[in-house]
Amino acid sequence: MNLQARYDRQIATWLIICAVIIITMILLGGVTRLTRSGLSMVEWKPLMGIIPPLSEDAWLETFEKYKQFPEYQKVNKGMSLLQFQEIFMFEYLHRLLGRLIGVIFLLPFLFFYFTRRIKPGLTPKLVGMFVLGGLQGLLGWYMVKSGLVDNPRVSQYRLTAHLGTAVFIYAYILWVAWGLLYSTRVSEIGQNLKRFASTLSVLVFLMILSGGLVAGTHAGYAYPTFPLMAGSFFPDGLYATDPAWLAIFEDLTTIQFNHRMFAYLLIVLISIFVFKSYGQPGLCSEARTGLKLVMALLVVQVSLGISTLLLHVPVPLAAAHQGGAVLLFTSVLFVTHRIRH
Repeated sequence: MNLQARYDRQIATWLIICAVIIITMILLGGVTRLTRSGLSMVEWKPLMGIIPPLSEDAWLETFEKYKQFPEYQKVNKGMSLLQFQEIFMFEYLHRLLGRLIGVIFLLPFLFFYFTRRIKPGLTPKLVGMFVLGGLQGLLGWYMVKSGLVDNPRVSQYRLTAHLGTAVFIYAYILWVAWGLLYSTRVSEIGQNLKRFASTLSVLVFLMILSGGLVAGTHAGYAYPTFPLMAGSFFPDGLYATDPAWLAIFEDLTTIQFNHRMFAYLLIVLISIFVFKSYGQPGLCSEARTGLKLVMALLVVQVSLGISTLLLHVPVPLAAAHQGGAVLLFTSVLFVTHRIRH
């Protein structure tokens, strides 16, 4: 292994560590939402916010600020200081992890840059990742602000954008890391299969965004039955808004129905893709392993989705369902990378 190849592996390992922290942050963000903790911190202090309340007086002052906003006045009125501390800590840890990943990304990047270990063409990609991470922090506060007004609930549009940006950054980091770990070689795989793989990656990403709309509107609570919704496969009220397309984003019945239809579509397409791909001559061993993982995660994810629905969205299962979606996306993206390269 030459010196640059060793540096590439070091950088790839660092990027994968960052990606693991991001998926942890996505899971913690899901738990924060499920426990209704996201609006407990009513201020955004990028630097000083790293220090939590450390005394009883500081806690009481923070609690008093929370009491000035609609979530306390309309939802949690009368809650105790201890109850406030419980929801506060979920949001605090979520924000702290966001700051931590910024440090874990920036310091090694500066080390690799000034020791000239970054190969030509890679630096702009790494800088882009850091900039996207900063914008993601701003987007998170923009999301929280939507719930600090009359209606104490964050906008499903902003929540979905926040989730989607996190997953996009995660995917981009992994894609670059895999490019450093694996050599590119002439592929015998046909263009149709490569396009199929890329399309599946996009569809799974869109499925995650669909889940963001379900989470943002609490549509998962609306029809806790499977496979029917209110006794019908096509429930009353589908696309009943004016204009009809608005139902995709705001109508609970339509949002849950679309999420289910997305799942059925992916089950069919992923099964066809794995069947067509596995027997392809020239398919590398990493891709074959990835295909097995895709099918296994698909089964797990469908099981988690149905269980979450039937059990009325318990926090552990719902968080596992969100994590399963990201892992399924990761496995499909990995297979796509290996097929394309």
